[in-house]
Amino acid sequence: MKQTRFEDYLRQQLKKPKFRKEYEALEDGFSLAKEIIALRIKNKLTQKQLAQQIGTSQPAIARIESGSYHNVSLSFIRRLAEALGAVPEIHLRTKGPKRRRVA
Repeated sequence: MKQTRFEDYLRQQLKKPKFRKEYEALEDGFSLAKEIIALRIKNKLTQKQLAQQIGTSQPAIARIESGSYHNVSLSFIRRLAEALGAVPEIHLRTKGPKRRRVA
């Protein structure tokens, strides 16, 4: 059976307008999730350790790291950022076609 790299698969799927629209709708949440995971790993923390530092539960950290948790408060983000040695940035942009971020 031939294996497909995820990046190759994603590139193919993004050519489909419906898939691209849904993917881009989720992009902001997943972007934040990836940043939190990267910082947590960089700080050598488990989800449980991070949760204990900010006074929440491990499942709460897992939910935000899943990228699909939409009811997160600004105060929660600030506590996460503080524990991870980061500063949150919040931006507003006009509606319209999303610009692709360059990694």
